[in-house]
Amino acid sequence: MKEIRTKITLTLSLILCSIFSQAGNFRPAIAYDFTDLFDKGFNQAVYEHGALKFTEDTNIKIRNFIPTNEINHAQGLERLAIRGYNPIFAISFMYTNALVETAKKYPETQFIIIDSVVDLPNVKSILFKEQEGSFLVGALAALKSKSHKVGFVGGMDIPVIRRFACGYEQGAKYIDNNTQVFQDMTGWTTAAWSNPERGAELARSQFVEGADIIFAAAGGTGLGVYQAAKEEGKYAIGVDSNQNHLYPGVMLSSMLKTVGAATYRALKDIQADNFTSGVDVLGLKENGVDWALDEYNRALVTPKMEAKINSIKAKIISGEIKIHDYMEDNSCLY
Repeated sequence: MKEIRTKITLTLSLILCSIFSQAGNFRPAIAYDFTDLFDKGFNQAVYEHGALKFTEDTNIKIRNFIPTNEINHAQGLERLAIRGYNPIFAISFMYTNALVETAKKYPETQFIIIDSVVDLPNVKSILFKEQEGSFLVGALAALKSKSHKVGFVGGMDIPVIRRFACGYEQGAKYIDNNTQVFQDMTGWTTAAWSNPERGAELARSQFVEGADIIFAAAGGTGLGVYQAAKEEGKYAIGVDSNQNHLYPGVMLSSMLKTVGAATYRALKDIQADNFTSGVDVLGLKENGVDWALDEYNRALVTPKMEAKINSIKAKIISGEIKIHDYMEDNSCLY
């Protein structure tokens, strides 16, 4: 009898050790993009709808890291890995090179990168079909525009931002092929994400040319675009998070990129020991992108316009509407 009790005690001890060991190994950390955590866009979406929501639901705290300069990307990932954080999320294409090196050095650590692809067995890459969501807000802009001229202001001049611009222009021209689309990029360095003064300057220039609606995919720089639209009595379109509330009556809509929800799902999967490497690509069908309609822009979007955009959305999902992806060949075709 004593021997049986001993075996039961040993078995329970092994089970508890296993459970505590697994729990101890799950120490999530998120390395954010090179902007403020509360940027009203990309970072904030990951933090509020990913990290914060996960902590509220599970009571598991997440270590947040924000780089202060470009060198910090590599240093940050290295320090998180050394300190035993696992999984580690890299929330920007800017982490790509640093993640390749760090993931190779720490093969037992699980990494997730958003907006880039790292082909290693301990890395999951999450991409979005920005061109699909941008197509929708481009179509909406063309439906709303009185001048048949709309604009786009991008942040750092990189392929993924060109993908936004290309999708937007295709959507506008799908509604009216004669729609003129102005495009400006803010710069070629990370400073392009946090220059609202330059964003306002570029927006005013496009308004002078006749644009009455501008879509900004420019991080904090976009806040200057929205302010200029308010001052000029024009419209703007937000990006990543739902930014309609920032300037009610000015924000025609926001192109949603559900980075927060994707982060939350990945956290839950890994917590349940369901980590898989490879590439996930999220578009309209996967609820990875969308357009925002709420109480802040409801008065700007007529029921007819809403029905048209939702019809286009359904046709994109079904494959009836084909959208060219700028990143396939670095060109924009119509």
